[in-house]
Amino acid sequence: MNDYLIRAIDKDKKLRLLAITAKGVVSEAQKRHDTWSASSAVLGRTMVGGLLLAGALLKDKDELTVRLLGNGPVGATVVTAQADLTVKGYVQNPHIALPPKKDGHIDVAKAVGQGWLEVTKDQGLKEPYTGEVPIVSGEIAEDFTYYLAKSEQIPSAVGLSVFVEPNNSIGAAGGFMMQALPGADDALLEKVEKRIKALPNLSTMFLDGTTPEDLAKKILGDDCKVLDKQEVSFACDCSKEKYSEILATIKPDQLKEMIEKDHGAELTCRFCGKKYHFSEDELKDIQKQAK
Repeated sequence: MNDYLIRAIDKDKKLRLLAITAKGVVSEAQKRHDTWSASSAVLGRTMVGGLLLAGALLKDKDELTVRLLGNGPVGATVVTAQADLTVKGYVQNPHIALPPKKDGHIDVAKAVGQGWLEVTKDQGLKEPYTGEVPIVSGEIAEDFTYYLAKSEQIPSAVGLSVFVEPNNSIGAAGGFMMQALPGADDALLEKVEKRIKALPNLSTMFLDGTTPEDLAKKILGDDCKVLDKQEVSFACDCSKEKYSEILATIKPDQLKEMIEKDHGAELTCRFCGKKYHFSEDELKDIQKQAK
């Protein structure tokens, strides 16, 4: 289990922590979308944040979709995570690389820009619930923290990290989400906040081999308890059948043009990059079903 998430609790059961390592997940997304450094950092952080949200908020067959709608050069970023901790995502403009900041890090905030963070939760109710907050920093971790405070009323601290190698491959990816439980007083929160601020750079920690369990001990204390461990992975539920259903809903004139002019169609899944080819005869069958 190379990519996984843990849930841990402090000895007094007043703090909850989710910690994750997800280099393989982000690497898979980078390869599928051929993302460059800034786009990789934005997509990767959003995917890690989406998995942490899913691990904290979802159960059974629930799913959530995170939309990072900034006006920066990467454009919109969309990530969908399931309760089983599978995730998929894409960034509108995958080929964005920016000059590094003075500290040498990727300028994620500039890549994202200003705008909105939306989280839509589908928990099997009649209508999915969408919470929306303004992007407060563009660094993404702070934006997830703000979302949790404003839309979920959960005092939290979030850390997200993606290290991109010079050849655009992913060197490390991971993060954490710390949540205050009932009974957590200001003194305790101040103490754990100091621990978080004293942490080395997250990317450096993951590159040096720090595990989610190590991270939990550094934040909650050596006497914390790991409650469970769950694998995380990149997975897309697209299929030719689903795209057939989509084609059946488009305007008749468009479908007719695909048949008579193009003699077929090729559709590409935005989340995973998989291509689906439909022959002229297959389109005619879809046309008959649509009628």
